[in-house]
Amino acid sequence: MTYCCAIRVDNGLVFAADTRTSAGVDDVRTYNKMHQFEQAGQYTFVLLSAGNLATTQWIMTNLQRDIDNLEAPHALSRMRHMYDAAEYVGGLSVRAQRESALQAGQNTVDFRSTLILGGQIYGEEPALYLIYPEGNCISASPETPYLQIGESKYGKPILDRIIRTYVTLEDAARCALVSLDSTMKSNLTVGPPLDLAIVPRDALRVTHKLRLDIDTPYYAALKKAWGEELERVFREALPKFEWEADPPQQAAASPGGGAT
Repeated sequence: MTYCCAIRVDNGLVFAADTRTSAGVDDVRTYNKMHQFEQAGQYTFVLLSAGNLATTQWIMTNLQRDIDNLEAPHALSRMRHMYDAAEYVGGLSVRAQRESALQAGQNTVDFRSTLILGGQIYGEEPALYLIYPEGNCISASPETPYLQIGESKYGKPILDRIIRTYVTLEDAARCALVSLDSTMKSNLTVGPPLDLAIVPRDALRVTHKLRLDIDTPYYAALKKAWGEELERVFREALPKFEWEADPPQQAAASPGGGAT
């Protein structure tokens, strides 16, 4: 399984993804689910992928081929609008699935792939798009400034509570990591290493890209702090039920009423 999320705030974009593709008893495999295409000062695109790996690899290979081929009718490097880029990627995804299905014949393999495309083109605002296997797409909005693919339900509550368009990029990045950590806590098919990328507004490049494993000092500290603070809040900050009032103080006098 997979879990990836992308966040759009006023100051830019944050992308986070796990790398686990299988989690058998003795067969744990990882694969990069975060893909980057950029030309500094002109454009930057980050793609997050979930679904069939062969489809994903076909899409990424052809995206790069079109960039390298100046005669290709379409390429990320020549897009002028983020929506056009999302439609172009969606078209490649549909083509990849169709060709794989034809080659497989009556095979029941699921060739679908779901993608998140985010980035910025010079002269445009940063944007995020969720691209469905059917090729159509939707964008993130001020009301829902994040997108998820894969095993999304465990990591959604923290995003709903914290992410607003005004939060800082760093807080958005921490929230994304906590969202991934919460998912890994409840689902073994999502696992480390974790990839994190930050694209500040108008930087037109990924300025910070991290790969975090369980024993990476920063991730270990974040995981420990989050768990301990959750426990502390649960014990100390939540309101008590009315029947949990302090027990009455014992009388200071002896049972006979006289002083001891």
